[in-house]
Amino acid sequence: MAHAAPTAHRRHPYRQTAVMDHSGRNALIRALLLGLVYGVWAAFIQRQMGPVDAGNVFYGILCGALFAACMFGLNRVGPRLKREVHATAYGVFAAIAVGYLHSLTGASVLSSTVIGLFSGLGVGGMAFYRYYVREP
Repeated sequence: MAHAAPTAHRRHPYRQTAVMDHSGRNALIRALLLGLVYGVWAAFIQRQMGPVDAGNVFYGILCGALFAACMFGLNRVGPRLKREVHATAYGVFAAIAVGYLHSLTGASVLSSTVIGLFSGLGVGGMAFYRYYVREP
């Protein structure tokens, strides 16, 4: 008895190109939105309940743009790092960002350092847990 040999499934080229990778666009959108929030927050703290002027607006835009650029860069470079270094980088970034915002309130350097340190430890610990659980 003769049987037909199994054949490979036909692959259509349009189905392979239809799937798009949106991770780069999502990372950019996430960085821009968080940068916007950070910039508004920094400008609000810097204003100290006075009138809004061009200096406050420029300061908020500058802080938000720097935050977004650092976050986007960390998001692009981070997956190539080891999970420990990747989590540490996010922890350091969070510590610097939170410590700087706290320093804008007029608090002491020691207080800003402690607040930044504890928030960085928390973010770094959560990031390490996430990368440890989800890494193949």
